[in-house]
Amino acid sequence: MKKVKILYVEDETLLAKIVKESLESRDYEVVLESDGADVITQFHNVKPDICILDIMLPNKDGFTIAGEIRQSDISIPIIFLTAKTQTSDLVKGFHKGANDYIRKPFSMEELIVRIENALRYRNEQNAAEPKDAIVMGGYLFNPHRQTLTHNNEEKKLSFRESELLRLLYENRERIIDRKDILNVLWGSDSFFNSRTLDVYITKLRGYLKKDPALEIITVKGFGYRFVLE
Repeated sequence: MKKVKILYVEDETLLAKIVKESLESRDYEVVLESDGADVITQFHNVKPDICILDIMLPNKDGFTIAGEIRQSDISIPIIFLTAKTQTSDLVKGFHKGANDYIRKPFSMEELIVRIENALRYRNEQNAAEPKDAIVMGGYLFNPHRQTLTHNNEEKKLSFRESELLRLLYENRERIIDRKDILNVLWGSDSFFNSRTLDVYITKLRGYLKKDPALEIITVKGFGYRFVLE
């Protein structure tokens, strides 16, 4: 069976050694990179199945790297490992296309679970991924290209925005639990992830406001309902 290949980017030498050896002991193939400037070259050479990125790196930070990766691959899972704790950093990470965000210090057990969840979700999405655009009232939504078009005006969505809109659309006309959204898209329903979901719901409502037939309704104490009249 082919090993899962991980591109692991970390400039803390001791931590990098521990994490790399721990992942390899669990039968993952790990390529370690410490210099932010060399990550994209490694990404194209290695062709990993998943990327694990520190944010604070020499020469190029993890946010920038994630954005560059997303320009060439919209589906590869990206997990941030970081000491940053501000909600704004978390939101920025997801906006750049991250699938998950783990704060240091962390346990290897948690990291393994997050890796497995991200890979499983990617595989499920690839198996069911629609390649054609979806008509939503006056909008044309292309989840594969991550675009939302209205009257020939195209809006480029972030990876997380696109995945959230697709999840809401696929569950349209019924109430979807906040916890289900958080667990599917973020891997947990933590307070910080919940705050981030609020931000993304607000952004999607803004994108869809040109068509009054489309509405994301908040069902207080439960979740959301995507209405398409």
